[in-house]
Amino acid sequence: MAANDIPAALAGESGVTIRSSAQLGALVKEVRRSQGLLQADLAGLSGTGNRYVVDLERGKPTLQLQKVLDMLDLLGLEVRVVPKRASLS
Repeated sequence: MAANDIPAALAGESGVTIRSSAQLGALVKEVRRSQGLLQADLAGLSGTGNRYVVDLERGKPTLQLQKVLDMLDLLGLEVRVVPKRASLS
């Protein structure tokens, strides 16, 4: 992915916080589009069906984790787990 193809949400070094499958799906969709890929293109690259990509982008919460991780990798993304910040309340 070229630097100018990085969605605004990912432009900073810190990345983006994802707290739901719907948020992850929206991010996948944004990144896929920024790379000029169709859902069918991503499905073909990942060895899944188009339906899987549709379900992921819609935030279906029951998708297989390894397939999701593989798809993120294809898009040039990775998952990092960090301690949650303390709230200021």
